[in-house]
Amino acid sequence: MNVIELNKLHFRWQNQTDDILQIDSLAIKQGEHVFIQGESGSGKTTLLNLLSGILLPTQGELTLLNQSLVSLKPSQRDRFRADHLGIIFQQFNLLPYLSILDNVTLPCHFSTIRQQKSGNTQQTAMRLLQHLGIDKTLNQRPVGKLSVGQQQRVAVARALIGQPELIIADEPTSALDTRKRNDFLDLLFQEANAQQSTIIFVSHDPYIADYFPRKITLEAINQCQQKAVV
Repeated sequence: MNVIELNKLHFRWQNQTDDILQIDSLAIKQGEHVFIQGESGSGKTTLLNLLSGILLPTQGELTLLNQSLVSLKPSQRDRFRADHLGIIFQQFNLLPYLSILDNVTLPCHFSTIRQQKSGNTQQTAMRLLQHLGIDKTLNQRPVGKLSVGQQQRVAVARALIGQPELIIADEPTSALDTRKRNDFLDLLFQEANAQQSTIIFVSHDPYIADYFPRKITLEAINQCQQKAVV
């Protein structure tokens, strides 16, 4: 089954005359781990915002899990995102005044589906955190008092809880050294494989690409940039 299908997708910003993305077709299957590479300013984050329903195409079709995002109202897209997507942001977007456990279980407060899938959310959160190398003695510590590496692992646990079908990661390793980056990727794949989640990982770091069985260069599928080169 295809988790993501793009068909003749175009996107341009409001009041602009030129598209910044033109993708004729793209399909990603369930359980795939896909690396999308592109230079800064090439439209990587815009593509992720389209895939997560934050933005809508100017024209064309965008289907996730057999659901057309274009046909949904804003509130319905918000619900769809909460139920089916786990997102790891570059800046993590954790709530610093909440504890580690409260940050991880937060998605389950917004999604009945993810709450049901996680079972006992506290126990599931603790299991994820343990697998990701966070000592249980830290679970009640405010996130704002953690190291960058620890915050990153909390962000991964939050994205994974409730077994979302699609994990979207936007440059999440930019603040890590090589060893921590590699450890992070190993843990992310291990947990995603356990729950058969699809990973869409965006970065401009070419060294990370070797970890992924499928690699997509944004410049190769974005016809806007191909025209610019010509």
